[in-house]
Amino acid sequence: MSSIAIPLRSLLQNPSTIKSKHHAKQLHAQVLKTEGNALMNMYSKFQNMDEGFDSRRFSSGNVDLVYEKIPERNFDIKVDIEKDPHPRSLKFLGKNQNQLLVSGGVTPRRRRDMVYIESVKKVFDMMPSKDIVSWNTVIAGYVHNGMCEEALRTVRNIGRANLMPDSFTLSSILPIFAKYVDISRGKEIHGYTLRHGFDSDDFIASSLIDMYAKCTRVDDSLRIFHLLPQLDVISWNSIIAGCVQNGLFDEGLKLFRQMLTAKVKPSSLTFSSIMPACAHLTTLHLGKQLHGYITRNGFDKNVFIASALVDMYAKCGNIRIARSIFDKMDSPDMVSWTAMIMGYALHGHANEALLLFHKMKMENVRPNYVAFVAALTACSHGGLVDEARMLFNCMIEDYGISPGLEHYAAVADLLGRAGKLEEAYEFISKMHIRPTGSVWATLLSSCRVHKNIELAERVGEKVFQIDPENIGAYILMSNIYSSAGRWKEAAKMRVAMKGRGMTKKPACTWIEVKNKIHAFVAGDKSHPYYDRIKEALKVMLEQMERKGYVLNTDDVLHDVEEEQKRNLLCSHSERLAIAFGIISTPSGTTIRVTKNLRVCVDCHTATKFISEIAGREIVMRDVSRFHHFKDGKCSCGDYW
Repeated sequence: MSSIAIPLRSLLQNPSTIKSKHHAKQLHAQVLKTEGNALMNMYSKFQNMDEGFDSRRFSSGNVDLVYEKIPERNFDIKVDIEKDPHPRSLKFLGKNQNQLLVSGGVTPRRRRDMVYIESVKKVFDMMPSKDIVSWNTVIAGYVHNGMCEEALRTVRNIGRANLMPDSFTLSSILPIFAKYVDISRGKEIHGYTLRHGFDSDDFIASSLIDMYAKCTRVDDSLRIFHLLPQLDVISWNSIIAGCVQNGLFDEGLKLFRQMLTAKVKPSSLTFSSIMPACAHLTTLHLGKQLHGYITRNGFDKNVFIASALVDMYAKCGNIRIARSIFDKMDSPDMVSWTAMIMGYALHGHANEALLLFHKMKMENVRPNYVAFVAALTACSHGGLVDEARMLFNCMIEDYGISPGLEHYAAVADLLGRAGKLEEAYEFISKMHIRPTGSVWATLLSSCRVHKNIELAERVGEKVFQIDPENIGAYILMSNIYSSAGRWKEAAKMRVAMKGRGMTKKPACTWIEVKNKIHAFVAGDKSHPYYDRIKEALKVMLEQMERKGYVLNTDDVLHDVEEEQKRNLLCSHSERLAIAFGIISTPSGTTIRVTKNLRVCVDCHTATKFISEIAGREIVMRDVSRFHHFKDGKCSCGDYW
């Protein structure tokens, strides 16, 4: 090795000491033959440096700037933009690179990354001899830039160069199969790792756990995890994230507790993975414990964890703490902004959500697909029809974002609940993508609220044609007929459901008291405190009626006597949970309940009375949004 090689290697491995790209190119010329791997490493790491790219020269809505000078390539992997709504999602329309379309355009960072991977590839091609480190550097660069087919082609070429892929190679390409849910090729790699003894490697195991979880094969992920001889924080993070991402929230929390018992110190990724479980299960107590641990260990400055905390507190019903965490963030990213905007939207604070959305734009954070979903959801829950129209058009015309099902559903829901049923019908009918049964079902729900049976029947036919297994549509149509006293048609819907083997999901409400979750279903008498709950409800009903409360039996969709309807209403799951919360917690404590279905009109009215009589704030999260009841009023303004 020449006398210059050692200091050059030091420079190349620490590119922050290199002052400019011109300096880098000078070094390139000197060391190509002796330091190729380090040179590629330098170019790869330059992806994190902004020099040389003037963002004003690039318009993120300009499709013409898509890698205009990059040679033509072939792609076999297809990505459906309608299923992958990220603003930088790619849709490959053919074999020609020039046919690449970009949703949301090409950002300066994306273009810069492509330039640097081309530099890495040029160095690689010019190297007289290549070891496995050289190949891995190129493969990792391709994967990092989403050039999946190039990465896989390069892996195949390793064998032609008489080399063997190592653990780094395999852990680099496994995320490709996770991303595209390619379980068959993922299993081939798994077989290769077993045959060549790589299965005990921590990085390989974690990549396999992640790959199987992304392919919804969590049982396989758990099997690999439990077979590992040693478990480090990476392995724990992979399995916890896999469980939470697949909706196994209780299993994820159980594994997290086991991790702590095993004396493995959580990392920032651990917390950002487990927080969504707390958010979904609305376990505010556990969420607060995790928040305390995060603060004590200095993780609270991490933008990903802070975003997860914002989301967790918002979904657990404490929007004030969510905002205080958001305000303390030095540089909120798009996830942070979106979490806070959606939090406001779900809590019914539409104006605050839109103010934050506009503030985000003023701070030069470009709203993406999900941010517009949050803003339109805020409009929907606030009844802001004109604002929603402007946002929807702005998203398309100013930001080049193609509307997805979530955007259409939010606008259709808004129009429907505002009573503009025919306009909502036309809006859905003219969607540029085929509407799903769930989009039509949002309008069907509005037809029920506004008692428009004729339109409901037209919409119901649409749902049944597109999605004949949509149980919600059968239930809605049955309820619509029942509300109109058309019991024969309602019975036909129930028979059709039974014929298809469909079972209505029972209404259930949860409440956390003294660190324990209590669940109630309608008419539930199994709770050990049932007698006290029943007595409390009786006393409250008497007090409510003295204040003017009158039972609204319109939502009791059974052909029974009025007295039986009263009994059915008074035993709804949310009332049982609220009464239990009142008798089980100190005076003045906020009651927080979660319901798996939409709160009925009468229970909504009753809860307003209860909040005034008991002197409690009651936070109810139903399937649609949050309701904050206090002093006889609800934050939704009776619009939900």
